[in-house]
Amino acid sequence: MKRIGVLTSGGDSPGMNAAVRAVVRKALYEGMEVYGINYGFAGLVAGDIRKLTRRDVGDIIQRGGTFLYSARYPQFATEEGQLKGIEQLNRFGIEGLVVVGGDGSYRGAYALTKRGYPCIGLPGTIDNDIPGTDYTIGFDTAINTVLDALDRIRDTATSHVRTFVIEVMGRDAGDIALWAGVASGAEQIIIPEKGFDITGVADNIREGREKGKKHTIIVLAEGVMDGKEFAEKLDAIDNFHVRVTVLGHVQRGGSPTARDRVLASQFGAGAVEYLKADKGGLCLGLRNEKIVAHDIVDTLDNMKHKPNLDLYKLNKEISS
Repeated sequence: MKRIGVLTSGGDSPGMNAAVRAVVRKALYEGMEVYGINYGFAGLVAGDIRKLTRRDVGDIIQRGGTFLYSARYPQFATEEGQLKGIEQLNRFGIEGLVVVGGDGSYRGAYALTKRGYPCIGLPGTIDNDIPGTDYTIGFDTAINTVLDALDRIRDTATSHVRTFVIEVMGRDAGDIALWAGVASGAEQIIIPEKGFDITGVADNIREGREKGKKHTIIVLAEGVMDGKEFAEKLDAIDNFHVRVTVLGHVQRGGSPTARDRVLASQFGAGAVEYLKADKGGLCLGLRNEKIVAHDIVDTLDNMKHKPNLDLYKLNKEISS
């Protein structure tokens, strides 16, 4: 394989640029050409494709977001969209494709794989909800962004003796809430993978106050409900002086951490190695600190992401 393409799709995450940089630099090192596809699968179908040089990826490893841009493109779920995408890849002579993104992006790579086109999926999402990997590109940066916000909110929560509900991202996964909650010393973590009783939450707040606590920090994963609704449920029980902070898209931005830069670089270089060996239909992951490859069809059909619920148990034991 001498000519490959790379695109980023779905929600952006810190480290995507580092992954693309690694794909380009590794491919050039191996004597291959790389074509960047702007705006994900939408740009693929539209033929928004350009050759990338070493200079194009200079000074981007530290930048958040994605310099190839991203876009939602549900039409790629159709046969027509997929065939148009393959037509553009053939027109540019691109023999293999690296797709960096989350679940929806993997579905696009999955569809191309089923049609015989070699793809490599790289897990790029702050949600950390991709099966086949312990960590995704951008997750570490996101939880550190959340942690910084939680540390600041704790200051004002203590000053005013208030209860703060912090709504964090993660789609249907509780990983961001789990990791940031434990790291910040949050009193309670509410995630989709574990049920909760609002009366029990209220009792926990009261118990904390009886022990002399001046504040309560509750980290709420967006997959459970929104922060306003959660606060209303608490207020219906008692006046806990609840304030809600929705961190929103600030969690997606910012310069990637060292861990995300290294992980993205390993994934990007690994993708090139597989395509150079004419191996497609794979997605890369991190298992026990080692880069591994899985069949992308098997991954999406048969694997399921599971958060580290030991952290949930740990927080229950040490937060009181």
